[in-house]
Amino acid sequence: MRQLAVSAIGRDRPGIVAAVARSLLDHGLNIEDSQMGILRGHFTMVLIVSGAEDVEVEGLRGDLEATARELGLEAMSVNEVDALAAPDLGEPTHIVTVYGADHPGIVHAIASALAERGANITDLQTRLVDEEGESLYVMMLEVAVDGEAAEVEEALQAAGGEQGVEVTVRELESDAL
Repeated sequence: MRQLAVSAIGRDRPGIVAAVARSLLDHGLNIEDSQMGILRGHFTMVLIVSGAEDVEVEGLRGDLEATARELGLEAMSVNEVDALAAPDLGEPTHIVTVYGADHPGIVHAIASALAERGANITDLQTRLVDEEGESLYVMMLEVAVDGEAAEVEEALQAAGGEQGVEVTVRELESDAL
């Protein structure tokens, strides 16, 4: 099996998923994993697709680029990726939320505090919310903590303090997963 990463971004509108999925199906590809969402009015998608070893990648790329032009998408890419077994980096154990005035460096500070303690980010979402004329930055993360959760929380609180943002850490309940 051959695996490919497909990504697209463009002004949100109905029909993007259907058109991209049609092109993939026309080339005999199966969508295995995906993340899609709207970021500041732009629809984004990242897909891992699989198909036969002899799938014609250049033909697929051409068809997807034509689809992108028809839909007015701003970016489309297709890249071969190694077929990997899902790494065992652990299931998410905690939810981290971050709130504060928007400024550069928040994501880096929080991600670095987690990485330095061996915690793996399994999902990260951010949103900029306009509240009474001020930009409020909101970040939500699912993390897999392998080790002392108290140390990770302490490091996150320190990073939040340095960035002037509020950080909360909550353990996930096992039945919520």
